[in-house]
Amino acid sequence: MLLYVYLSSIFFLLTALVVLKRLKSRQKITMGGWLSYLWWGGNPDAVHEVSGLTRREVYAVQRSWAPVSANSVANGTELLKRLFRAYPETKDFFKMLRNQTEEDFSSNIQFKAHVINLMSSLDQAVANLNQPEVVAAMMRRLGESHNKRQIKESHFHDLKDVIVKMFIEVLKLDDATLGAWGKTVDFWYNHVFETLNAEAR
Repeated sequence: MLLYVYLSSIFFLLTALVVLKRLKSRQKITMGGWLSYLWWGGNPDAVHEVSGLTRREVYAVQRSWAPVSANSVANGTELLKRLFRAYPETKDFFKMLRNQTEEDFSSNIQFKAHVINLMSSLDQAVANLNQPEVVAAMMRRLGESHNKRQIKESHFHDLKDVIVKMFIEVLKLDDATLGAWGKTVDFWYNHVFETLNAEAR
């Protein structure tokens, strides 16, 4: 009983704070509006200054990524196979695959390790979209490591092209979620390219 009273008090206190905040900013208060505000932890359509994403878009990206992450090695392997088919020159960056056919990839331990590393990085980048400053730092570090391997911006754009086509085909994403993914990858790439192109500046 005490727990119920305590939780109810917190709910009403939070509701009052939201209403007061809205009154100060002269925003119209509706029942759905303040419930939405509480549910999302703020305005779901406010754009974050670092990522350029709204809370609603972050949620769409994270929700749509969940089935990919659930079978990350198989999906990561498929992603790279599609990349190599669409852009065969990218396979040259993977020394362990140069003399192997696509059928041999699954038994290649070094390739599997790279897939796990790739998918783990993507998992972390998606999971931490609510902390865009952290993700930006991760992406700058990724740019540094790929700079050393002579990988160019164009190769990242090739990968984005393959990701989008795979998501459309496999995940059947709606336009709003695809748009959120486009903004997410653009956010990532902006920070990857800061360090990827460091010597060119």
